[in-house]
Amino acid sequence: MRVGLFDSGIGGLTVLKAFLKYHPDNEYFYYGDTLNVPYGDKTIDELYGCVKNIMNYMYDKKVDIIVIACGTVSANLYDRLKKESKVPIYSVLDYVFKYLKDNNFKDTLVLATSKTIESHIFKSKLDTNVYEVACPKLVPLIEGGNFEEIESTLDEYLKDVPKIDSIVLGCTHYPIIKDLIEKKFTYPVSIIDMGEILAKELNLEDSFKKIDLYFSKKSKYLEKNVNSILK
Repeated sequence: MRVGLFDSGIGGLTVLKAFLKYHPDNEYFYYGDTLNVPYGDKTIDELYGCVKNIMNYMYDKKVDIIVIACGTVSANLYDRLKKESKVPIYSVLDYVFKYLKDNNFKDTLVLATSKTIESHIFKSKLDTNVYEVACPKLVPLIEGGNFEEIESTLDEYLKDVPKIDSIVLGCTHYPIIKDLIEKKFTYPVSIIDMGEILAKELNLEDSFKKIDLYFSKKSKYLEKNVNSILK
């Protein structure tokens, strides 16, 4: 099966890694829109303009399915893209709400981009306590490999968070810093990786293994970041 995945940058590689774990024998076409990263500060129209170009890229690659490996696009454009797509399309949010309900989490912290938090999609889908925290600084810091500053930035974002039992990494960049997030809590908390859940739930028809990575702009840290995530 030819599987297309896309994100604003390197974050969606965490989703690709999960797919390689559960479905290693497929053809994967990944598009990281590093020219336009981050997506979290864009208007819906700007976001749609970026994504339309990516969808055309995926059609040119003749993919069988498309995976939106981006929390921001999943939260804000999924319904529209699902209606327009020429092939089946999936979102990293597809199975997250069911997972949270099935595991009876009561107090969930959602860390995500500003645009995802503005959509309030988690509060609208869940009947439990949901605490939403926008983290606009994280994606640029992760893309730039600035992990020292990430630590202090997390302190800033998490300082007013009440006691919780679960954290949704609502941006696919955030699994890259999962360990840094986890160590900010002095008690056990379940950290939920949306890409992991999606990859585990989907059934794909195996073909043969191939990975084709494309980025719309190369940066100083890109190769290092890609190798670090997919190792």
